[in-house]
Amino acid sequence: MLAAVPSLRAFAISLCGNVDRADDLVQEALLRAWGNLDSFEPGTNMSAWLFTILRNVFRSEYRKRRREVEDADGSYADSLTSLPNQTASLEMDEFRKALDHLPADQREALILVGASGFSYEEAAQICVCAVGTIKSRVNRARTRLAELLSVESADDFGPDHETRAAIGGLRRS
Repeated sequence: MLAAVPSLRAFAISLCGNVDRADDLVQEALLRAWGNLDSFEPGTNMSAWLFTILRNVFRSEYRKRRREVEDADGSYADSLTSLPNQTASLEMDEFRKALDHLPADQREALILVGASGFSYEEAAQICVCAVGTIKSRVNRARTRLAELLSVESADDFGPDHETRAAIGGLRRS
């Protein structure tokens, strides 16, 4: 169980977007897993079982929180700003916003397969759907992310033109 904690935490952060809340989700999922350890089938994928529990905890809490109203108009949240001082921070922020624009099922499938390293089959088990459905969701999510981030080719990854020029100039010196 402990070996899965970093991956569970990353998945929880991607689901809720809040590190503190993600830590609470992971803790709750681990408590439920520990309490129901007798229902785990030896020889099956422990990580997939834990991810399923985490996903169910998140969805249960989401249904509860839907009825709560905190900063409904977002005015307080909009007043909190922090300007990133590095390009990587800006790019990560853009990526996070683009990821938030994906439908929940596509985002979930992409995180499981692309970031958490689960196979399509394992992701399908976690999401309780067909493997083809996961493949379709991941493909649609990747396509939509590329559109949102204006990525047209592999050359669009890595340093921008100005940074490449600066690095090239340093190498010649």
